[in-house]
Amino acid sequence: MTPPLDKLSLQTGDGAAAVPQGIPDYLARTYTWAYLNARTLPWLDRSGVVSAILWGNARRLMRHAVAEFAPGQRVLQAACVYGDFSPMLARRVSALGALDVVDVAPLQVNNARKKLAGLSQTRVRQADLAGPDLGVATGTLDGAACFFLLHEVPEDARCRIVGNLLRVVRVGGKVVFTDYHRTHRWHPLAPVMALIFRWLEPFAPSLQNQEIADLSPLAADFEWHKTTSFGGLYQQVVAIRRR
Repeated sequence: MTPPLDKLSLQTGDGAAAVPQGIPDYLARTYTWAYLNARTLPWLDRSGVVSAILWGNARRLMRHAVAEFAPGQRVLQAACVYGDFSPMLARRVSALGALDVVDVAPLQVNNARKKLAGLSQTRVRQADLAGPDLGVATGTLDGAACFFLLHEVPEDARCRIVGNLLRVVRVGGKVVFTDYHRTHRWHPLAPVMALIFRWLEPFAPSLQNQEIADLSPLAADFEWHKTTSFGGLYQQVVAIRRR
């Protein structure tokens, strides 16, 4: 359900917004420019921009993540994603399945609804992925996708998000995490990424020092498979609930 207008942020002269109710403090402090600003959103939500941010790897990373799911499945997407990821995932689960996209920011929710218009198998709604209730019953979904979200949240919220995603999938279901990873020492982009993380992604270095499988006690109920790519800069981690 779309939040009432009095709950939405009011635009200011520079396109920034008064922070809506329910927005986590870390998001407002760190990522207003990226996710809460109506003027920057159209520029950032472009396939070319997303590809540049991920050094030309965006399409490949999206394809690999989406390929983990199948037509007819019920899948939760953790947070809206700039670019084509949501439409790709929606088409993958097909009209026989269902895609539930959850994000805490009203601006992102409304933008994703526009991108997914006409795909009847999709629903986009506002909720805090680190909160106590995602609005999904335990063990009821076939899968969940978490595409470049974990590096944007502090460690305590990261642990809660991972736990919530693991909780909602059924036996035999899977959670697919795609995110940054520690590069090999020889990687030519290592110093560049260190600067980017320092200035724009302050929570990313802590993820590089963690294994996603170590972030929730529920991990013991899952089989974990991890692959890295592009010199170790990116990781895809697939967690499958044991039968």
